[in-house]
Amino acid sequence: MMFVSVKYALVIVMTLILRVLYNFIWCYYLTPRRIKKLMERQGITGPNPRFLTGNIIDISKMVSYSVSDHCSSIHHNIVPRLLPHYVAWSKQYGTYPGPTFLDVRWKRFIVWNGTEPRLCLTETEMIKELLTKHNSVTGKSWLQQQGTKGFIGRGLLMANGEAWHHQRHLAAPAFTRDRLKGYAKHMVECTRVMAGKLRKEVKESGGDDKEVEIGEEMRRLTADIISRTEFGSSYDKGKELFSLLTVLQRLCAQSTRHLCFPGSRFLPSKYNREIKSLKTDVERLLMEIIESRKDNVEIGRSISYGDDLLGLLLNQMDRSKNNLNVQIIMDECKTFFFTGHETTSLLLTWTLMLLAHNPTWQEKVRREVRQVSGQDGIPSVEQLSSLTSNTHVD
Repeated sequence: MMFVSVKYALVIVMTLILRVLYNFIWCYYLTPRRIKKLMERQGITGPNPRFLTGNIIDISKMVSYSVSDHCSSIHHNIVPRLLPHYVAWSKQYGTYPGPTFLDVRWKRFIVWNGTEPRLCLTETEMIKELLTKHNSVTGKSWLQQQGTKGFIGRGLLMANGEAWHHQRHLAAPAFTRDRLKGYAKHMVECTRVMAGKLRKEVKESGGDDKEVEIGEEMRRLTADIISRTEFGSSYDKGKELFSLLTVLQRLCAQSTRHLCFPGSRFLPSKYNREIKSLKTDVERLLMEIIESRKDNVEIGRSISYGDDLLGLLLNQMDRSKNNLNVQIIMDECKTFFFTGHETTSLLLTWTLMLLAHNPTWQEKVRREVRQVSGQDGIPSVEQLSSLTSNTHVD
């Protein structure tokens, strides 16, 4: 009897091992190979991928080499420096279904992020079609979702299919025209505080030779604005949350390089331990803010959860208890905190760099702002469309 039990146990173990081995071969070898051949039949090729890592190692080496030296001058041709693999591989592998004399910027090719393919496109109409018609269907890949799981979870940015449609519908009321106009007061106040701080530092330095890390100032500015518009009265905790999310973002970006190795996300590595700890701190802060809003409503101190993003999501949770939970709300808050400040701070930094490099345009923009908004230099939301020079800085 004991012999029979051991025999059955061995059969079960062997079956599980074979199943795992089959899934491993199918996911990490057969499926990428099938996709590669399918793309080649359509005339789209790219550099040969390595097993498991794809082209990650090649891209890392090329980028490290291209940014190893400082820029000798300020210029717009930064693609070869930041994306050297794109420039090199578009010339080597790029194809375009049209005349061969077209510029290489229009060429398509495929690269591999681990075992997942990435189709490189620059055709505006095709990109627009993918984002508008197929985004909710194709959505984000497994690697993308796992790479941001500890950072922004399954918020709108990482949702697919029906979940994407549902979460987009929930977030839409926070971005109507009237609400965006209402956020302008926070933008003005935060910018005024930042400008006053910089003037004071320049004055205390004794002249105009004071150097400022403007990129860091823009990150703080956008973080302040997002904190106020997303959390309103919970502004101080919003700033603390931003600090934690910044570190968490960096760690998650570093850990994604190892996701191509099967099971790496389960290992108790330094990255995984730190990510888990920071994620716990972030969600603890968010729960404190959420519970404070709920308590104020329950004891009658407030008649609503607020008119900021968090308040709108909590109101939605009350109206649709079966479709929205606290975890989704926390993921949405983290998502908008990240997407709201990262791209905006980079755009502001780039704009200020261009203005500093072009004194003529700088004076032109300053003169136009004064003409439109008066000597105080603070335009209203309605006056923004009249500031045409700000959209043509180059």
